Amino acid sequence: MERYLRDNFYVQPKRPTSDALRRWRSAVAVVKNPRRRFRMVANLAQRAEAEQKRKKSQEKVRVALYVQKAALQFISAGNRSSEYMLSKEVQEAGFGIEPDELAEIVHSHDTKSLERNEGVEGLAKRVCVSLQDGIHSQDISHRQKIFGCNQYTEKPQRSFWMFVWDAMQDLTLMILIVCAVISVGVGISTEGFPKGMYDGVGIILCILLVVFVTSISDYRQSLQFKDLDKEKKNVRIQVTREGKRQKVSIYELVVGDIVHLSIGDVIPADGIFISGFSLLIDESSLSGESEAVHVDHEKPFLLSGTSVQDGSAKMLVTSVGMRTEWGKLMDTLNEGGDDETPLQVKLNGVATIIGKIGLGFAVLTFLVLTGRYLLEKVKHHEIAHWSMDDASKLLNFFATAVIIIVVAVPEGLPLAVTLSLAFAMKKLMNDKALVRHLSACETMGSAGCICTDKTGTLTTNHMVVDKLWICEQTKAIKKGDGESVLKNFVPEEIFDLFLQSIFQNTGSEIVKGEDGKNKVMGTPTETALLECGLMLGGDSKSYNDKYKIMKVEPFNSEKKKMSVLVALPDGTINKSRAFCKGASEIVLKNCNKVINADGKVVDLNEEQRKSIIEVIDGFACEALRTLGIAFKDMEGSSSESNGIPEDNYTFVAIIGIKDPVRPGVKEAVKTCLEAGINVRMVTGDNINTAKAIAKECGILTDGIAIEGPEFRNKSQQELEEIIPKLQVMARSLPLDKHKLVTHLRNDFNEVVAVTGDGTNDAPALHEADIGLAMGIAGTEVAKENADVIVMDDNFATIVNVAKWGRSVYINIQKFVQFQLTVNVVALMLNFVSACVSGSAPLTAVQMLWVNMIMDTLGALALATEPPHGGLMKRPPIGKDTKFITPVMWRNIIGQSIYQTIVLLLLKFRGKQILKLSDSDSTLLNTVIFNAFVFCQVFNEINSRDMEKINVVRGMLSSWVFLVVIASTVTFQVVIVEFLGTFAQTVPLSKDLWLFSVLIGAVSLVIAVVLKCIPVGTTDSHYQPASHDGYEQLPSGPDMA
Repeated sequence: MERYLRDNFYVQPKRPTSDALRRWRSAVAVVKNPRRRFRMVANLAQRAEAEQKRKKSQEKVRVALYVQKAALQFISAGNRSSEYMLSKEVQEAGFGIEPDELAEIVHSHDTKSLERNEGVEGLAKRVCVSLQDGIHSQDISHRQKIFGCNQYTEKPQRSFWMFVWDAMQDLTLMILIVCAVISVGVGISTEGFPKGMYDGVGIILCILLVVFVTSISDYRQSLQFKDLDKEKKNVRIQVTREGKRQKVSIYELVVGDIVHLSIGDVIPADGIFISGFSLLIDESSLSGESEAVHVDHEKPFLLSGTSVQDGSAKMLVTSVGMRTEWGKLMDTLNEGGDDETPLQVKLNGVATIIGKIGLGFAVLTFLVLTGRYLLEKVKHHEIAHWSMDDASKLLNFFATAVIIIVVAVPEGLPLAVTLSLAFAMKKLMNDKALVRHLSACETMGSAGCICTDKTGTLTTNHMVVDKLWICEQTKAIKKGDGESVLKNFVPEEIFDLFLQSIFQNTGSEIVKGEDGKNKVMGTPTETALLECGLMLGGDSKSYNDKYKIMKVEPFNSEKKKMSVLVALPDGTINKSRAFCKGASEIVLKNCNKVINADGKVVDLNEEQRKSIIEVIDGFACEALRTLGIAFKDMEGSSSESNGIPEDNYTFVAIIGIKDPVRPGVKEAVKTCLEAGINVRMVTGDNINTAKAIAKECGILTDGIAIEGPEFRNKSQQELEEIIPKLQVMARSLPLDKHKLVTHLRNDFNEVVAVTGDGTNDAPALHEADIGLAMGIAGTEVAKENADVIVMDDNFATIVNVAKWGRSVYINIQKFVQFQLTVNVVALMLNFVSACVSGSAPLTAVQMLWVNMIMDTLGALALATEPPHGGLMKRPPIGKDTKFITPVMWRNIIGQSIYQTIVLLLLKFRGKQILKLSDSDSTLLNTVIFNAFVFCQVFNEINSRDMEKINVVRGMLSSWVFLVVIASTVTFQVVIVEFLGTFAQTVPLSKDLWLFSVLIGAVSLVIAVVLKCIPVGTTDSHYQPASHDGYEQLPSGPDMA
């Protein structure tokens, strides 16, 4: 079975091949309701068609961007009228340009129209906005009415009745409805009205109940996915409104907004460049062109859906939503649906195998029943005489066979995965983890390694300057210190130079908050520096007014530094100053001078260099992030076309920034290690800082800490030796992280989860089995390449995702164990009874009720169980682990044998056992039906834990499970006591109720006996990586 599933029903969790997707689709057989079964499966034909549409759209955009721009050079501005009529609506709104005209300027890169409208300043006037202060909040609805909302056309939400229609497409239910209608007609003609209609009407009512319960479950799932999808698309954008910098939802963005862009941002709407530095835009998502485009005052057009590869800028929004080219392209992006998950595919395989067996048994049962009936007619010489009663009997035999197919084909198996994943995703969103791809929830349960960033994930990301080294002296900085803390020993000129470097060499901004107070907008590191500068008495505005910034090279994770070029205030064009800030050792390497204790610039000798390195190491050993600051004054041309110098700087200061470890991280790391998940820290920080934090978190014990440059120079053989012991990688580049992930996956067959926040982390997030992007510090590019967004940037949240991933897998195993047991018992009971006695003990209505218990209600009860602590005390689920484990087979076979023997004993010896008369056949069948249902109720409780004897632990915390069990028992009482006319049951005495419940309850005792039988576990070969300080993982049956 496992080999068959592996050969035909296996897909990769991420980016499965088209061949694998087609292979399992062609292998699926015996599907009762394709419309429902494959609702959450990607439509490959539709997807291919959408891809063709997307390529055509990209081609159109490419033509617009490259051909149309060239053509416009030959069009005389005089050919177009500079005056054009405004619509009455636009005039009354007070705007000076039509929405379509405004959108076309950017879409077609029409520089002539832009010039005719007096550039970005002229457009700002026409859309009634100040480029400094932005729009007023009260104008938002007014602007949305004229220029539209920043939302794309989406498929309308399917109504509840559409799900009802889907549920009714079940072929077996359709056949049963036809049988029921015929049964009503035959029954009325033979038994009269209303008695003759009860059987048929009972089947129809039961089918309607099944359809509505199924539809309600499916509809609730769809609502959950819609909420999650909306949350995934809800990006926060930085804008200036009413003179204040603030974050707004992408859906609230309007024409006229002033948007701030930085590295890794996805441009949220079409717009015009206002100001910025070194802006490089990746337009590949829109045009298909891989070469990045420089955007400046000469080429100021910015298109929605493209991303910022480098630099920073402000832009004026000119069109939103469906007026942008990206909005039109978005129509095709989500066509075809998401890829199905490995578990969904595997369970389609399990359903196919069981379905084929069930179909075989159904056909065999029908042939046996029909054969026996025909033999009886031959025996009594009635083969030539046929009546409506004979037709009714044959119809009942056919209905019995169809009912066997209904029960035997576990249509709910693949759908239970969707239910469990939807439940887990909803819970994880409440726990600050947004799952972008369904398969990530599953795969996280198999993760054996987490490569995590340090800053913001293991630490709080609330940074403050703790120590400062300047003029060869170290000074502790405390909250509330003023400028006197440095002025006592730092000359005025150097103090001013230091503050200038803080306020001008920054990617952040000091703005007025909504409360009117100064607020720093930017990364935590930049915020800490600017807050320190403000505390020391500095004023950002005075420096920016005095020194004009000419060129900026923003921080990036490869260079690990940021540089800025400013013009000095003496008015001469040939004098400028460069500032450099970044990783202390890297900045120091670029310096050949230093400011000494007297505040003088002197040559940097080897002894001073060693002394500075000792200071850096000292700061780092105290778990401080260290930043070096340097400057260089230049004579000669300082035009923007010249780059910022790379070397010969003067070293000014070392800043030590404190970023404490998050509360709970140490415990979360310990939980990971106990669960067999290795945690590796990969950071761009100094190795001593990284080691100090890693030891505090419990990550670095007896393993290896290495620097990125050393790691990337290792040979393949050396990497194979050190990677298993690697616990910390410092001063790493994003490519080092990508290389580590690739080796872990390919050479060590590990399931790897990776965290990332920067644009350059995208390749590693894409390569990893599970990419985890940071919700607060992460760029939009990183988030788009991730599978899960950790909204609070907390490592403990990542561990929670792993726990839910394991829970999903275990819950589906529980449900499969429960459903297969019901399948086996129902098949054997009906088949053996048909062969021996010529009739099945359970009627169509009763079997439909059993089917609902094991399918929809069973999935609700078992697939939505919350995780418990024991899940993180067992090893990860291996890549090649058998889904149906020996433990599950033990439980299925054991329970099936017990239930089948007891129910068959009741079928053939029940009247003697219960001391019933020969006329009490209906009473006996009611007892069998009741006992069968209670066997399933108690087996559902047994299935809560496949290995532990205590199956009631945590039951009270699973309210869904309790509601399902209570509903099942309540409705069973109603069916038996009050709906006997339709269900062909009779009310039972207290003794017979007690007898039925006791037969079911004995399965609890059987489960205890079965769990004492040792079986080979799939994880017995697993040896977790040793990690001093922690006990080795438990193995065997007790590990659960």
